[in-house]
Formats: sequence, C-alpha cells, structure tokens
Amino acid sequence: MEPAIHPSILNCDVAHLARELDRVAADPSSGRAGADGVHVDVMDNHFVPNLSWGLPVVQAVLAHTPLPVDAHLMIEAADRWAPAYAEAGCHTVTAHLEASTAPVRLARELHRLGSQAGIALRPATPLEAVADVLGEFDMLLIMTVEPGFGGQSFIDAMLPKIERARRMVGRRGLELRIQVDGGVSATTIGRAAEAGADVFVAGSAVYRAPDALDAVDQLRALASAHRHGYVSC
Repeated sequence: MEPAIHPSILNCDVAHLARELDRVAADPSSGRAGADGVHVDVMDNHFVPNLSWGLPVVQAVLAHTPLPVDAHLMIEAADRWAPAYAEAGCHTVTAHLEASTAPVRLARELHRLGSQAGIALRPATPLEAVADVLGEFDMLLIMTVEPGFGGQSFIDAMLPKIERARRMVGRRGLELRIQVDGGVSATTIGRAAEAGADVFVAGSAVYRAPDALDAVDQLRALASAHRHGYVSC
C-alpha cells in the first residue's frame, strides 16, 4: 500500500478552519496531489486530559473539504458515540480499544453505516490485546505519543510494536493499514515507515510549515523512500 499523509487539524488555525482545510487539499494549478485525508481528533477531557471538539465540528469539516475525513475518537463510551461519526459521513472512524467494551460489534456497526473501522492502542496497550480481532478492522492506529495533546515527541519505543503489527498483518494476509499518530515529522517518518506504518498523522509538521502542501509532499516522499523495510513481509 502506498503511504498516506493525514494532516491533523488539531494544529491548524481553528479560527480559519475552512482556509486551513484548503491548505492541504489538492492544488490543480500546481499539479500537487495534496493530503490523502484529514485527521480530526475528538477529545472529551475524560479519556484524555484535553477537550477538543465533537460531532458539530466534524460535520463542518465534512462540509468544507473533499478529502476523506479520518475521525480519531479519544473519548469514553466509544461504542455509544462512534456510530454517529459514521452516519455523518466520516470515511474512517477509529475508537480506542481501551474505551470500547465490544470492539468487534462496533466495527461491524461502523461498516454497516458505510464507514471504515479503525482500532487505536495507547503506547502501553500491548498489540496482543487486539491481535485476535484485527481481521474485523480496516486500520490499526498505534499511538506514538500519549494521546491528548499535539506537539509531543515521537516515542521510538513504539517502533518494535509497529514492526510486530506489520509482520502479523503480513502473515495473516490482512488488508489492514497501520497508522501512526504523534510526533510524526520529517525526522521521524522514515523510521515509522521502515517499521511498517503506511498512514501517517502529522499536525505541527504540516500546519506550522510555511507551505503545507510542500510539507505533505516531503513527508510522503520520505515515507515512500523508507518503505522498502516491509514491502516483502
């Protein structure tokens, strides 16, 4: 699978949200492809110690971008709230394993509603906790920081976890993308790609760059250049 770059709007200028979404969309005049999706972090100040936005903002994002919307739910009671994001039109809805009591049932409900289903793991949650049900999901999100705040440093100790996940996916012949979120930048994306990740959430690295599309292009090129580490797995 080709690397995909999903800028996180957690780091954008929220006062000009529509403009910020346009900054990462394809630019026909220059021929640049733009980002592959938009990552929206939903936080409830309970599952994580931060409060961001909820369904109304996600609906606004959906109305103002042609890009697929990737909703990352860092909230309690994910089983209850996640289906609304699928109904709203999100391409992918990702809930945390730690916040779901019935992740397989949730994945099937998201699929029924027309969304892809993702499952996320905090850094301390072992991969083995979700190993037996990976076939129910379209994406596995391995957090490379503690969830809750943007601008944190990439946790290199997560690289072996990504490698194990890629080997597991390869052995089972699953069509499962591996996403990393947290500290993704031009200096870390190569290591994550070589370990086996193929979807990269980047906030500060994109939205704090002078040219967001240039940053997206650079990140994609770096991920592509390092993906040889797992192509044959």
